[in-house]
Amino acid sequence: MNKIPISVIVSVKNEALNLPSCLDKLKRFDQIIVVDSCSTDDTPIIAKAMGAEVLQFQWNGKFPKKRNWALQNADLHHEWILFLDADEFVSDEFVTEVGIKTQDPNYNGFTIRFENYFMGRKLKYGYGFQKSALFKKSKGAYEKIDEDLWSHLDMEVHEHPIIQGKVGVIKSKVIHKDFKNLEHYISKHNAYSTWEAQRYLQLKQTKNTLLSFNQKIKYSLINTGLLPAVYFFGAYFLKFGFLDGKEGFYLARFKSHYFFQIQTKIDSFKNNIELK
Repeated sequence: MNKIPISVIVSVKNEALNLPSCLDKLKRFDQIIVVDSCSTDDTPIIAKAMGAEVLQFQWNGKFPKKRNWALQNADLHHEWILFLDADEFVSDEFVTEVGIKTQDPNYNGFTIRFENYFMGRKLKYGYGFQKSALFKKSKGAYEKIDEDLWSHLDMEVHEHPIIQGKVGVIKSKVIHKDFKNLEHYISKHNAYSTWEAQRYLQLKQTKNTLLSFNQKIKYSLINTGLLPAVYFFGAYFLKFGFLDGKEGFYLARFKSHYFFQIQTKIDSFKNNIELK
């Protein structure tokens, strides 16, 4: 079978639990690159054993982060690049659709939609999740945010790709299912909320207007203090999250608490600045 001419970049750190399932489903793509942030578990060993190229990335706290660094430094064999995390698993339907749609010269990128799992259960309701993680390397890159010295995330988690030209949608969904425990989820989002709070304060100083519609809504609601309650009501009631059982309730509560963390950290950081 001819390989699909796409370079897949999987960004990892200590992903020995998730990585085998992720890589196993990527065999139809021609090039698989695992960019590892110096894992202390068997992540690089697993990646090499499964035929992936492994690049080690050590962040110096400045631009570029992991994904832009890979775009700039990896020996990418193909024009089309697909970015995945280790807990994101493609299907045959997804791979086939990607192989067909990336042959269309009218598109320079595609938005990918996800089928979310939480605490082992497939969620059918609540807010959907998508990101533009498939694009031509000559037409796109992740946005550069001036975050030297205050950011502690070495990968573009919240940064959006800036893609020149037309961006389509891949209809087949990617499964988002983390095999790690709930403690890991809570710890990860605690780190994310710190980044989001710092980013909010930075935007207040710079008056950045290059924000997406969703970002503008989010930051407006943060200003009012209503974002946690609005998110929970929307996800659990308006988007029928209650039909997903207790897992739907737990996720809506965790996500609303995530936004509560952002708001309280913003106030905390402001107080620290005033004390100085």
